[in-house]
Amino acid sequence: MNLLKTTQTALRSFAQNPLRTFLTLLGVIIGVGAVVALMSVGNATTASVTQRIEGLGTNLLVVTPGQVTQGGISQGLGSAQSLTMSDVTALQQLSDVSAVAPDQTTRAQVVYGDTNYQTTLEGSTPDLFDVRNLELSAGRPFNLVEEQNAANVAVIGTTAAENIFGNANPVGRTVWINGISFQIIGELASQGGTTVNDDRLIVPLSTLQRRFTGSSNPSTIYVSAVSADQMQQAQTDVELTLRRQHGLSFGESDDFVITNQATILSTLQGVTQALQSFLGGIAGISLLVGGIGIMNIMLVSVTERTREIGLRKALGATRGAILRQFLIESGLVGLIGGVIGILFGWVGATIYGRVTGTAVTLNVDAVWIAFVVAVVVGLVFGIYPAVRASRLSPIHALRYE
Repeated sequence: MNLLKTTQTALRSFAQNPLRTFLTLLGVIIGVGAVVALMSVGNATTASVTQRIEGLGTNLLVVTPGQVTQGGISQGLGSAQSLTMSDVTALQQLSDVSAVAPDQTTRAQVVYGDTNYQTTLEGSTPDLFDVRNLELSAGRPFNLVEEQNAANVAVIGTTAAENIFGNANPVGRTVWINGISFQIIGELASQGGTTVNDDRLIVPLSTLQRRFTGSSNPSTIYVSAVSADQMQQAQTDVELTLRRQHGLSFGESDDFVITNQATILSTLQGVTQALQSFLGGIAGISLLVGGIGIMNIMLVSVTERTREIGLRKALGATRGAILRQFLIESGLVGLIGGVIGILFGWVGATIYGRVTGTAVTLNVDAVWIAFVVAVVVGLVFGIYPAVRASRLSPIHALRYE
């Protein structure tokens, strides 16, 4: 019997027992679907995390104050207030640093017409837009002259703009921030993923310090390294410079904290990849269970078709032909279940993406791996039933009731 005839015979066998065939396929479908869906969602999550971190800036180092202890109780990171504008000037002299942006934030009440909205007010220098990769969807950023003159101008985030102005273009409009008149000169492009970075207004640092906080010390310093290759060296130079600026002697702990964007990215990617592998392993177990189901059903099929096997052997069918017949049947279960499982996995991943707003793309590697594994599982778990069928004695098989 040729391959086509054998395949047709296998399909007829499936059609004769539709419920049993469906239940056999179900284990493979669930396993393959889980692999495709979980791997695709895992890749999308990893990409989302990477995009959010890279959206913070290019080759970014974030310097924040350390912590102080009062009465034996730590006041937490940022409580030391150890950063100064002199630190900013010193860091700008480093050869492996391309830009430095001091930053300070506070909460403020924004009033426009009948709208009263509380949001984050951030003050920095024009370098912030380059260091943090901030793009504008409309208008322009404030410039060095406006920073030096403490101008009452602001760049607004998309979330804040929607809550204050609705669908109207905010650029050129005047708002009142804590009772002070400000002109909106630009709107930030949405950074996506979270509304935290979109819900703010950015003003010149000098403006924030003079009109709102009264403090000349930045709460954060953003430092951009010249290149990714120089990130580690830049971090070392920043640390040594700040220790010298703060007069820290050998053995004294830093009164500041440096966060390396590359380190955060590597750590989070490692975590998401480990989680993805774990989820893939769980889905693989589903495939294994599906394979056991295939073996069980094929053994039942061999028992039910004992007389058929005996008749075929009596008519001249070889052991190889019988073996091939049952292997093709088990392989087809894996093949059909794999195809349907891929479709279900893709649908599941797509639904997840739409519900969560995550851009999910089909993981081609996961598709091929799941498909090949499904077929292999079908063949491997069909070997024992096929061998058992091929070894049946035609005399005993014909006498089987």
